[in-house]
Amino acid sequence: MAAGPARSRRVFLNHLDSYCGRSIGEYLSRCVVGASLESIDEEEEEEDENNSVAEVSSRPKEGVYQVVGTLSKPESTKPCFAEETYAVSSRKELLSHLLECEIVLYNITEDANQIEEATWAASALHMEIEHFATPKLFILISTIMSWAKSKPPDPEDPEIPFTDEDYRRRKSHPNFMDHINAEKLILKLGKTNKHKFSTYVVASGHQYGAGEGVLHYFFKIGWLSETPAIPVFGDGNNFIPTIHVLDLAAVLQNIADHRPRSHYILAVDVSMHTLQELIRCISKNVGPGKIEKIPKENAFLSKELTQMHLDMLLVNLRMESMFLKETFNIKWVAQGGLVENIEEIVKEYKQSRGLLPLKVCIHGPPGAGKSTIAEELCRHYKLHHIKINDVISETIANLEKIVAPKELDSDTVGEEGEEDKEEEGHLDDQYVVKFVKDKLKSMPCRNQGYVLDGFPETYDQAKDLFNLESEDEEEEIKGKIPKCDKLITPEFVISLTASDEFLINRIINLPERIVAGTHYTQDRFLHSLNLFRELNTDDKTVLNYFDELEIHPQFVDVAKFEDPENRFIVKEIIKEVGEPRNYGLTDEEKENLERKAAEERLVKEAQEKAERERKEAEERAERMANWEEWNKHLEEVKRQEQELLEAQSIPLRNYLMKNVMPTLMQGINECCRIRPDDPVDFLAEYLFKNSPDIE
Repeated sequence: MAAGPARSRRVFLNHLDSYCGRSIGEYLSRCVVGASLESIDEEEEEEDENNSVAEVSSRPKEGVYQVVGTLSKPESTKPCFAEETYAVSSRKELLSHLLECEIVLYNITEDANQIEEATWAASALHMEIEHFATPKLFILISTIMSWAKSKPPDPEDPEIPFTDEDYRRRKSHPNFMDHINAEKLILKLGKTNKHKFSTYVVASGHQYGAGEGVLHYFFKIGWLSETPAIPVFGDGNNFIPTIHVLDLAAVLQNIADHRPRSHYILAVDVSMHTLQELIRCISKNVGPGKIEKIPKENAFLSKELTQMHLDMLLVNLRMESMFLKETFNIKWVAQGGLVENIEEIVKEYKQSRGLLPLKVCIHGPPGAGKSTIAEELCRHYKLHHIKINDVISETIANLEKIVAPKELDSDTVGEEGEEDKEEEGHLDDQYVVKFVKDKLKSMPCRNQGYVLDGFPETYDQAKDLFNLESEDEEEEIKGKIPKCDKLITPEFVISLTASDEFLINRIINLPERIVAGTHYTQDRFLHSLNLFRELNTDDKTVLNYFDELEIHPQFVDVAKFEDPENRFIVKEIIKEVGEPRNYGLTDEEKENLERKAAEERLVKEAQEKAERERKEAEERAERMANWEEWNKHLEEVKRQEQELLEAQSIPLRNYLMKNVMPTLMQGINECCRIRPDDPVDFLAEYLFKNSPDIE
């Protein structure tokens, strides 16, 4: 039985949806129990890395870590790696879940509010030792901030780093006193009955990688490219201990497998970088490439940085973990630290946050609306609009800045610049292609992406622009698909189509103020249109180049939509391209949108109210007019009815006077004379007998 597969272990971890919790939980759920105990030869290492995922999935389910835990936000979806998540309503319920687990991890590096729960959990488990069915392991993931005010190991030589051995002399940062108190309590609780309940404290360096933690602020402002330089708080010479979040997870895996003799472990990589070095590296690889030092006080102005973040960024500690090197078996993701592994880190950062560049090329005849469509797409997706004239002007302006200090004749440079601007299409192809290529390789275009407006125009321009420069020409001759530079090649090619007749009509109907000074004047427009048709009828066109790369253009018929503002066309393109792939709206943009929506709502309500009042006034006036009309009409009707009644009553009156009245008068006289008991009955009888109609 002992030689069989390792038994699965149930692991509890708090806040599985936080940055650190998600990374650790996912890592452990893929680990085979005891895997870090097997020594790996260097030759096997690569092979092992390739097979690790397959190996985990093919091993029996019992041999892995089963991760369960709580969520920081109750509305978060359950992470796919978690066996179960608990929304606990009472401590008693939480304890029952903890007792089902062999390993309990509590992370207090991200949310200080979890410290109280972590210390309660360890104490509650400690009280239940007698009832444990199997031994339990409790690991507190704390932070090196509990060392922030420690006296250096050797005051004579400040460059000597702290090591795991120095943990008893550590002094906490004043804002992290709760952390150090929690560490002390956890270590103390593990001393009572080590065989049944052992406890460990891991002092983690600042975590980075897989989406970024405390350094995310710098990655984000770099990626957005909204500032010319990334800020460094203070002088930036403070040393910051760091660790890749997956390497921290590997440390936890090793503790679970090895149960080392030392119960306090420093989890830091071997790099000793200053804040300035870290930020310069981030700026160079994600942002504008520059940094600027700003006073520490200014850091408080940033809404995105909490007090805890600032304390962490201003810490100054040199640390080295002897233990990780000597005892543990870690397959490091970034042992050398962030700077050494920056390319991979940037790749991870963009993938984890879904920050992928969106690269679009718009092709089509002059007058089809390429620029207005490109502007709309840039606005919708937050991309960079690349117009050839702008790129040329910008490059020339930059060259002038470089050349001017060298005391060359600035007038001639200026004149050349103007001439180039005027002869927009006449600048040699190789220069235009180089300028555009440099622009596409710039950090903003590499981060967010671009919309390339009407360029390249020919097959050769496209080939020079997008082909890999190092490509061997022989390969191409053999008829292979040309290798393109994936970094800058567009993902979507939109080709606008329209007949010459439609385009000419559209240009004729443009107002003079728009046409003036552009290539939309009659002669120039027809020349441009003919040139476009020539370049797009052979076998070697721009669209053929994209087809060869298997980037098949999407054709949009401009005439079909009959929409001068291109709204429907833009909607069609957005449907094809899909969702934006960048950060959502900033708070400021959300506020602006909300304000705009509120203003529009108020305007709409005011318009509706005015319209309602106008209608009511009209209806009132109409009612009054109708009322008078009705009154007149009513009087006329009454008069006519009266006349009609009178006219209709004359024959009846005559008949009564002639036939009824004489007999009736006689009957009444007779009734008065006789005075019967029932005069009415007598009168009726009399009239009946003496009626002139009855013969």
